[in-house]
Amino acid sequence: MSSLLDALGTLRVATDGWSVEILDQTRLPHEIEIVTLTTWRAAAEAIVTMQVRGAPLIGVTAAYGLALALHADPSDEHLEEAAASLLHTRPTAVNLRWAIETVLARVRPLSPSQRTEAAYALAAQLAKSDRETNHAIGLAGLEVFRTLAANKSVDKPLRVMTHCNAGSLATLGWGTATAPMYLAHQAGLPIHVWVSETRPRNQGAALTAWELGQAGVPLTVIADNAAGHLMQHGLVDVVIVGADRVTSAGDAANKIGTYLKALAAHANQVPFYVAFPGSTIDWTISDGVRQIPIEQRSSREVTHQVGRLASGGRAEVALTPEGTAARNDGFDVTPARYITGLITERGICPATAEGLRGLYPEVASNG
Repeated sequence: MSSLLDALGTLRVATDGWSVEILDQTRLPHEIEIVTLTTWRAAAEAIVTMQVRGAPLIGVTAAYGLALALHADPSDEHLEEAAASLLHTRPTAVNLRWAIETVLARVRPLSPSQRTEAAYALAAQLAKSDRETNHAIGLAGLEVFRTLAANKSVDKPLRVMTHCNAGSLATLGWGTATAPMYLAHQAGLPIHVWVSETRPRNQGAALTAWELGQAGVPLTVIADNAAGHLMQHGLVDVVIVGADRVTSAGDAANKIGTYLKALAAHANQVPFYVAFPGSTIDWTISDGVRQIPIEQRSSREVTHQVGRLASGGRAEVALTPEGTAARNDGFDVTPARYITGLITERGICPATAEGLRGLYPEVASNG
């Protein structure tokens, strides 16, 4: 990974031992700014405004948000208020709910005097586990890359396409979809990454390009609409993306535009993989298209764009005629039938209910 990003980190407890520092991702790639969170409301705002983003990082941020709430007031009323508000910050990413429920299960039975320390300890444990989990995802994905590279008829870099940012910035380290990219690069396996820009918030162009570039991974940013064209002309060997929620049947919700890439990959016989931790699986639903809630974000993200001026400052500019209506669905769902395989910390499986239950038998045994 990038030594700079590794040094900065996406989230950490401050030197005071209780406040939480985050890397403000809305300022990247042109500025690096660390923001200190001192209340659960600040944590909630950071999630809503996407100062922190990516399903795993959102979950850990919410866990620390509950710790901040308990630091201020360990009462039942304050805990439940914070949990309910944090739960509604980003409706699509299931890691958010998972992390909040995990913390609540741990601290609710405790006396108020014990809750704060327990919450901070559990949040730290979730952060450490996320980094380890992502490394395991990377090792599994690396084997996919090695196999594809070995089967290439022409000795060229493995050409990998990704969408949005399922990288170190979206997690506590390594990323999900990017983890095998980092490990391949470190192992000397030649790869080249096609980074789609990911409008309207441009997480690919701004974030994935930044972090892969910091690590020296060869990449090229492309317009979102160029993805199908590149696949059609044989310039893509594999597509790998992350996920914000995966159903028990293998459907995957990810940043808007992922579904179109899956369709193009299917039409052009390009392998399409989804990489995620087990905490991203929503075992309570099986039909992603009908059952996964899709976040509706501000239309201003579509009608306006923030960028760096030639002078070095930042500015927001209008892209559309004044008063133009815009719709901004934050995510879409790729049905399991278009997914070649699911890459998890426990290995790789088909995008089926049987495949997922084979990797997570404890879920099957619990009915």
